Amino acid sequence: MVRPDAPFLAACRGERADHVPVWFMRQAGRSLPEYREVRGPGSILDAIRDPERAAEITLQPVRRYGVDAAVLFNDIVAPLAAIGAGVELTQGTGPTLEKPFRSVDDLARLRSLEPETDMPYVAETIRILVRELGDVPLIGFAGGPFTLASYLIEGGPSRSHTKTKAMMYGDPALFTAILDRLADIAITFLRSQVAAGASAIQLFDSWAGALTPSAYETFVLPASRRILSALEDLDVPRIHFGVGTGTLLELMAAAGADVVGVDWRVPLDDARRRLGPDTAVQGNLDPGVCLAPWEVLATEARDVLARNAGRPGHVFNLGHGVLPETDPDALARLVDLVHAEGRTDGPHLTAGEG
Repeated sequence: MVRPDAPFLAACRGERADHVPVWFMRQAGRSLPEYREVRGPGSILDAIRDPERAAEITLQPVRRYGVDAAVLFNDIVAPLAAIGAGVELTQGTGPTLEKPFRSVDDLARLRSLEPETDMPYVAETIRILVRELGDVPLIGFAGGPFTLASYLIEGGPSRSHTKTKAMMYGDPALFTAILDRLADIAITFLRSQVAAGASAIQLFDSWAGALTPSAYETFVLPASRRILSALEDLDVPRIHFGVGTGTLLELMAAAGADVVGVDWRVPLDDARRRLGPDTAVQGNLDPGVCLAPWEVLATEARDVLARNAGRPGHVFNLGHGVLPETDPDALARLVDLVHAEGRTDGPHLTAGEG
């Protein structure tokens, strides 16, 4: 049973913790040799559908690094694959669709998610992890509405999201309908993870940073707010994260996040000033720095800690996921540094304070 004062959960609530908690996005993945041994050939979906294997992959970084939270081994498009939306996960490419979404007829491919029949293996994986993790909280997650919509509309990963934006501006009714269906799926998926034992959730709207603040507020914020509001009664921390979202931080908090993920492009002290005293932060070391010599990595990590100035409500993380070529030993040393040198005795942030 996870203690409510576990450092990760305490930090998410903006409370002082025994130490600065740390976990890494994509910590269970390609950078670990033990992951490559266990995952095996085939699609990542094959590993996700095997509860014993998915649980083992989730546990690997907890054992190796001593991080303060585990993150479920899964993928944001897994629910879409489970309901037959036509999404495939191609190794080396990511999510792809042979027939991207183009018309109102495609909405039929976004039926309601039924976790007990569509994805029973997820709940079983979580139940295994709750038994194995003990006091370490487990983070469940789902894809944010814009990010998932971009995969459906583009037919795969995109740097420019041109087709997505064309539909968003050119056919806002269809675009909104897609986001509404995706919000329903995310709500169901996240609630089922918490019911199975997840202690926190993260909404990954990874590519929302492609939008202007006005476009985000008009087209995406309503769906994100509905997702996060639908989890409020569960009393678990809600983390909201995107890449390149420096201009959107306040809006992402307004969607209902308890914790806002900050990528490496925004100094953490600036993010804390803008978000105010009621929102915890997660981040925000540049993942690329983890490839540098240890002296450089240590200096940059200390800078992140210094910018937080010991204020409660900081979960140390990277500004995005662990890069595949990262040396696991560097991450282990990074966890030790944060635990040893991170402070949680600083003043609470007050409105207007830098």
